[in-house]
Amino acid sequence: MRRGGGRRFPKSSLAPSALEATPALDSSGIPIRNLDSAFSRRDSDAASLCSSRPASSVGAGAGGALNFSDRATQATALRVVNAFLAPSVTLRGPLPAARDIQAALRRLLERVDFPPNEATFEDDLVQSLKVLGCPYKITRSALKAPGTPHSWPPLLSVLHWLTQFAKLCDAEASAALEAPPNDLMAYTTQGYRHFLSGDDDVVEALDEEYLSKARKDGEAAIATVRTLEKEAQELEAEVNKLTSGPSRREALEAEKEAFTADVKKFEAVVKTWKGKIGEREEALVDLEKELEAKILDAQCTAAQNQELLKRVDAQTVNTRDVERMHREMQAIESDIANAENGKASQVDKCWELDSKLVTKLEELEGLAEQCNQAIKRLKPGIDFQYVINSKGTSPAEMLGPDYKTVLKPALLEHAEENKRTAVLNLAESADLQKQLQGSAKMLEQERSNISSLQAKNDEMVACLNSLEREITNDDSRCTAEARRMKEELGKKYSGLNSIEKEADEFLKNSEKRLEEAIIKSDKDTQALAHELLELLDSIAEHKELMEAKIAQGRKELYETADYIASLASKTSSPGPHT
Repeated sequence: MRRGGGRRFPKSSLAPSALEATPALDSSGIPIRNLDSAFSRRDSDAASLCSSRPASSVGAGAGGALNFSDRATQATALRVVNAFLAPSVTLRGPLPAARDIQAALRRLLERVDFPPNEATFEDDLVQSLKVLGCPYKITRSALKAPGTPHSWPPLLSVLHWLTQFAKLCDAEASAALEAPPNDLMAYTTQGYRHFLSGDDDVVEALDEEYLSKARKDGEAAIATVRTLEKEAQELEAEVNKLTSGPSRREALEAEKEAFTADVKKFEAVVKTWKGKIGEREEALVDLEKELEAKILDAQCTAAQNQELLKRVDAQTVNTRDVERMHREMQAIESDIANAENGKASQVDKCWELDSKLVTKLEELEGLAEQCNQAIKRLKPGIDFQYVINSKGTSPAEMLGPDYKTVLKPALLEHAEENKRTAVLNLAESADLQKQLQGSAKMLEQERSNISSLQAKNDEMVACLNSLEREITNDDSRCTAEARRMKEELGKKYSGLNSIEKEADEFLKNSEKRLEEAIIKSDKDTQALAHELLELLDSIAEHKELMEAKIAQGRKELYETADYIASLASKTSSPGPHT
């Protein structure tokens, strides 16, 4: 981008009508000319676009121009036009109404920025088609009777071509809206505009604003790069953590082993308690048998007592017999007391056994509750719980028959399910390994993107530095040139003022001489008047000469401005070889 160098002016042959096209100077400054036409010339763009395309490229297929006399082609083209104009205008085939055709033509011309006039609609339509470079011709007779079979095919061809051109214009407009703004171009244009207007303060403020914005953008880019680097480091740490720690399969296998150990412990506890319960049941059976034997002995003793009482009542009693009976009674009472003491001890033993049985049942219920909780944690898929039957006489009756028929198959099924889960977890671990590899690739891509962003940032900083140097050089050069031009204009204005003062003084002197000449004589008055008129003519010629010189200076100034604007647009737009 070459912006330095000395002062260059375009040749006068390049812009012969620059003096007529240049507006007059005013106190607000020097406006830049032809900027609107340089950035938005819809008519010229449309004409150049249409002229650059062949006649069969618009509204034609791959095989050449469409034959609008064919009914199938007419129906296809009519569907295209209706789809674009719906719902505002709808053309009903095979021959639409004249009012609908004219409305469709007006709508299409408005869409391509050629709104027609109602009074001169036909002339405007023909002229617009010529400007746009429409390959199809249309006559005024066809416009007067548009709904006839003779005039409908050319009108349909024009409608179809305008529809395709409107679609192209809409696509270009949307692409222009989606294009990112060119801040450098806007900054350069505004800077030259304010420079040519002579607003040095505004130019300096614009330079400071753009440089501060560029610095902020650079700092934001650096912050973004640092953030991405931090994210990359975090991702690397997470990947290292995932690779260094145990995999999901290993964790599941460890959990499976823990569950298997718990199941084995539970089965061992159940077996030990089954043995203890069997021993207690055997001891209880023995105690019950002893209790039954004691009851039988007590019944036999009571029967013997009854028989002895009967025999005593039947016998005759003497003193020796009474004493003997008394001694026997004492012996029997002592035996009864001993029997009662033994019975009381047996009852105490029974109570102790009952209390022990109650505590053992409570312990069994606690163990059953723990077993139920372990079963819930295992989640075998069945609704099974251990319920202790205190009235049972065997382990099967106390625990119930369901633990063999329901729990064991469920535990086996759960073990099989754990095996299947382990296989699935192995597949998931393989998928996770693939995901880790993808994450590693993404990290490599992020690193490459970060390096590219850093390179772009360095290029942007270098470009900004070079641009700042160029702006400083151009500023100093343009300031010196503006100062020199200002001095030249000041000299010209001072010369013009001195000439005007001289003319005023001469006019006053001439008036005085005229008054003196009138007093002297009429001849002298006419002679002086003639001389005064000659002097006025010479003054007018001199003034015209000075105005021509000023106009020439303005012309050179505007040509310089146009040249600088064109140079800026050429340097900012990319070349065809890039």
